[in-house]
Amino acid sequence: MSMTLTYYTEVVSSWCYWAEPAWAELKERYQGRIDFDWRIALMDVTGLPVTRSQCEWFYRRSGTIVRSPVSLNSGWFEEGVTEYLAPNLVAEAARDLGVSDDRARLAISRAALQDGLKVGRVEVSAAVVAAATGLDADLLMAHARTEPVLKRLRETTSMFHALGVSQRPTFVLESSIGDRAVFSGVWRAAPLVAAIEAMLEDEAAYASWSAHFGGPPPG
Repeated sequence: MSMTLTYYTEVVSSWCYWAEPAWAELKERYQGRIDFDWRIALMDVTGLPVTRSQCEWFYRRSGTIVRSPVSLNSGWFEEGVTEYLAPNLVAEAARDLGVSDDRARLAISRAALQDGLKVGRVEVSAAVVAAATGLDADLLMAHARTEPVLKRLRETTSMFHALGVSQRPTFVLESSIGDRAVFSGVWRAAPLVAAIEAMLEDEAAYASWSAHFGGPPPG
């Protein structure tokens, strides 16, 4: 029996930034019991602020909602950019180069939203990830610019849209007995914990039934 939790994220999303503590909590709490994976869901013009002042307004709103003691930094934002490919490509490239955990994308997210660095520029994102992981910055840039990495981002973004949701973060829980739960826009751990516990109980119940009675009779 196994369960998977897939996290659809975008590295410059403020709500994904706020959701990271919940993601870390879940990974620690269910280590060895759940398979965890993250996938990039690129934002387009419908999910990005148009101006820096609008970006700052969004940050004030989300910051107060999550009761943050600090305000996010809008310095990374560049007017006229309709898609931030570079930071997401670099995060995905780092995974190909052996950093399959959260370090690369978290380093980029913090560099943007805490420090205001222009992570929309591939050399900036590559330098940030290199410092955080020890990977070579030139190698990161070169791999981030390859077609397979871009193709994968397009594919995972399409998978996100196929869910019929629009908010990042989105979490998808799937169990071995075919149950599925989708949480879109949820940034706290509690709702996910409740769903995970219920689904784990159902998996255990199915396992118990199978141990006592075996599979269903032929139709």
